[in-house]
Amino acid sequence: MTTTLRPTGPEQRDADGARSRSYDICVNSRPVGLLRLATHARYGPTTGRVEQLVVEERERRRGRGAVAALAAEEVLRDWRCRSVEMSVPAGAQGALKLAGGLGYRERSRSMLKDLGEAPQLPEGSSARPMTDEEFPAWRERGEPKLRRTFTERGLPDDEVERAVEESFRKLLPAGAATRGALLRVLAHEGADVGTVWIDIERSPRTDADSYVYEVEVAEDRRGHGHGRSLMLVAERESLAAGARVIGLNVYTHNTPALRLYSSLGYRPVEHHFFKQLL
Repeated sequence: MTTTLRPTGPEQRDADGARSRSYDICVNSRPVGLLRLATHARYGPTTGRVEQLVVEERERRRGRGAVAALAAEEVLRDWRCRSVEMSVPAGAQGALKLAGGLGYRERSRSMLKDLGEAPQLPEGSSARPMTDEEFPAWRERGEPKLRRTFTERGLPDDEVERAVEESFRKLLPAGAATRGALLRVLAHEGADVGTVWIDIERSPRTDADSYVYEVEVAEDRRGHGHGRSLMLVAERESLAAGARVIGLNVYTHNTPALRLYSSLGYRPVEHHFFKQLL
């Protein structure tokens, strides 16, 4: 039996050049699943995404998904994409195995935690709002990391600065005073040791009503438990704002962060994979 892709409609393009198209996954012309491909809305036209890949239950474990994924890569190569990404729910063991078998590597994972009682901060630690005067220096420290992220994900060099500026404008239009954005500074025994950025209005996940965008411990203060304290600050601030589920995204190469979040009760809900298209 032959597994092929059959477009369900014309290719879609928007004003920015983003592309998308949906397909039936067919076996001898009989539809057995669905596939949807797109270029990445944030990282540009050279990064493709498998937005949906579903095979009917009775047709699974027969290689249909693997053939469809490989065919998807060929489509994205024709679109001149240099990489492809996909996100897989944590409980989808078959899809996780498929991604690994096809050479995808996990870049990051989304994690959630149900909030309970407000945790206490360690003795000697306290948190305060970031001031408007502190915001420019904090933003400046974060820009190189954001530039690297855009560059690594395939955004052309001449688009990186625009993307960085747009990210801050979208998420923090009023700086430290942005509504819903909670930028907090952690002090320990009178000295500032780190910052945390939480947002209770612009969570990228529908299953989290609070989201941790960034945790930063001063370089000379690392290794003393301040990262854990910053996460406790995030939970306290989220609870005070009425949130009940807090979310975050962590890069899988950051083993200390993964261990920290797991020890605090965060659970993985989605794994994010990528693959270079040669």
